[in-house]
Amino acid sequence: MPSDEPAGRLSQTWERIRRPTAPGRVLFLLCLMYMITYVDRVNVGSAAPLIKTELGLTNTELGLIFSGFAYPYALLQVSGGLVADRFGPRLTLFACGLVWAIATILTGLAGGLAALFLARILVGLGEGATFPAATRAMASWTTREKRAFAQGITHSCARLGNAVTPPIVAWLTLLLTWRGSFVVLGCVSAIWVVVWFWYFRDNPADHRRITEADLAALPPHVDRKTSAARQIPWKALVARMMPVTIVYFCYGWTFWLYLNWLPSFFLHSYQLKLTSSALFSSSVFFAGVVGDTLGGIISDRVLHRTGDLRKARTWVVMGGFLGSLIFLLPVLFIHNLTVIALCLSAALFFAELVIGPIWSIPMDIAPQFSGTASGIMNTGSAVAAILSPLVFGVIIDLTGNWNLPFIGSIFLLALGLGLTFTMRPEKPFHATGVPVLSGAATGS
Repeated sequence: MPSDEPAGRLSQTWERIRRPTAPGRVLFLLCLMYMITYVDRVNVGSAAPLIKTELGLTNTELGLIFSGFAYPYALLQVSGGLVADRFGPRLTLFACGLVWAIATILTGLAGGLAALFLARILVGLGEGATFPAATRAMASWTTREKRAFAQGITHSCARLGNAVTPPIVAWLTLLLTWRGSFVVLGCVSAIWVVVWFWYFRDNPADHRRITEADLAALPPHVDRKTSAARQIPWKALVARMMPVTIVYFCYGWTFWLYLNWLPSFFLHSYQLKLTSSALFSSSVFFAGVVGDTLGGIISDRVLHRTGDLRKARTWVVMGGFLGSLIFLLPVLFIHNLTVIALCLSAALFFAELVIGPIWSIPMDIAPQFSGTASGIMNTGSAVAAILSPLVFGVIIDLTGNWNLPFIGSIFLLALGLGLTFTMRPEKPFHATGVPVLSGAATGS
């Protein structure tokens, strides 16, 4: 007699979709935030050809504009995570959202290189604490068995933001000019800020729609007032997270190259129009949407079947680095537009398999400091965000070869692959005087 288990799971999934729980709605709000933040950080790349022409910028100056976002973004990763741990993600994301919404509007009002650079710095200032704060929220609102899925689906929505931004900016530009597009997108961000502050609560038990069943499944809540009084063991925590940070830098180098330069790459290497380059860029980014979601699902599935955190996290990360490296190689030797678009899509797909498992590692290692730990890790990607677009622009200005910058990505993907073994997510972080959370929270 066939088992009714698959039918039962399908029925439960449909019921959760039809009547979402409070944790489901929180995850949905975080998905929206990830998508909106990426729209607001990559819109300048989509509008870059028009901005460059109107303001008379060189590729090096354009690279400086792209990297402007990353300076405060990198500096605020650790401190932003600390703020989220101490003041809670509700207030942290509310304040951050207001800043990046205003900054996005100011980007559209910029009249020159200096003003545009300062506006992009302000966007980075607003978004610097967002992902560590979101990870802190997930630590309280997501079960241990679904951490990788939650990280994968939220980052998948970020990549969806990457995918839809080029055509959205192109469409808004036709209607309102590139400046008007930034004003509209900034207003959308402001709407999310209000909804987040109205609905979210730091402690799930304080939410009016939470059920006893939901609370029983969630990990023990770490009171921010209690955890704020602790002295964070900085030296030990940084040392523990450093291998993950370096691996994430290797990933981030390629990711930020995609994020800032892909529309211009298609535009100049293949002499496409703005709308055509936007469509090709979107098709590549959609591959990342699938990769993010699938990476989280695979990682959680491996954890469920084996109970081995190291296999669940590192094996998926290794596969992602290896696949991305292989599919970037043809970019150096082939000039066929269709083949290159497919290879770039496959390379991004594999790179994005990394996201779900690697963003789960701060929660696996140090759930009581998950905001700070994820901020330390994301500093690696933020530093890559400063260097990668700037190096790309310098190389293009010096050589005129739009394929050469991909060599650096291939090298760093190989380095990240080799260093994956050093991350050790299965070993919880122990600090003197700080209790280790049990079972559901730590994965121990």
